[in-house]
Amino acid sequence: MTPEGRENQMIAYAIDLAEEQLRNGTASSQVITHYLKLGSMRERYERDKLKNEIKLLEAKTEAIRSAKEVEELYANAIEAMRRYSPHGENDV
Repeated sequence: MTPEGRENQMIAYAIDLAEEQLRNGTASSQVITHYLKLGSMRERYERDKLKNEIKLLEAKTEAIRSAKEVEELYANAIEAMRRYSPHGENDV
């Protein structure tokens, strides 16, 4: 198992234990507070904000990638025009 897989497994165990404690009424105030915060509107807005920021970063990355491809296409087109022009570099 990878370290990431093991970590995910441990997190799942902790969540299961917290759920059991909440059901039995034995959960600590920290566990209760943690899950109350997760359910708050502010937390939901924060998660939505993070998702949107990730989408924005992905879009910016794709735009940069596309701009580089367009730049290469223009460079190739200009080079092709130079080769076929009557005053091209090959004729000098």
